[in-house]
Amino acid sequence: MTTASQTMLGLASAKDLFALTKPRVMSLVIFTALCGLLAAPGTIHPIIGFTAILAISLGAGASAALNQWYEADIDAIMKRTSERPLPAGRMDRETALHFGIGLSVFSVLLMGVAVNWFSAIFLAFSIFFYAVVYTIWLKRSTPQNIVIGGAAGAFPPAIGWAAVTGDVTLMPILLFAIIFFWTPPHF
Repeated sequence: MTTASQTMLGLASAKDLFALTKPRVMSLVIFTALCGLLAAPGTIHPIIGFTAILAISLGAGASAALNQWYEADIDAIMKRTSERPLPAGRMDRETALHFGIGLSVFSVLLMGVAVNWFSAIFLAFSIFFYAVVYTIWLKRSTPQNIVIGGAAGAFPPAIGWAAVTGDVTLMPILLFAIIFFWTPPHF
């Protein structure tokens, strides 16, 4: 089946679905979540820890997919993003939306069932924050979007911490703050 006929049927290749998750950005999320998980007091079974990191990375991928679904029009006019699956015509918006929502639900349920519900709720909030607060609300309304939206990228170490402890104390808030205050000058 050709790419054009796949798009007409609403199908997408595995490569394009993977690209929708922004794997390079996801690698940073995985690293910072792992830092939070390893810094947390207490222990976590290695398989549960792996599952927590997997759920966090899937949640980050879901956020990225929802971001690209919403910003397909802008991505089409920017050189850096014009070859992404949606603006390049290799995937339709409905597929991206369903993929993003499905991945969101799966990641939160996986975190809740396999790890703990506190970290799952925190993960759900981070997906909502990135997809709705940052992408839909802030990005098109204020140039300060990167400052406020930086919170979305700062959640992973706190979620990793919560996966181990089931709560958030001062230390994960400090980990959050380091990334939050680093984001604007880095950007």
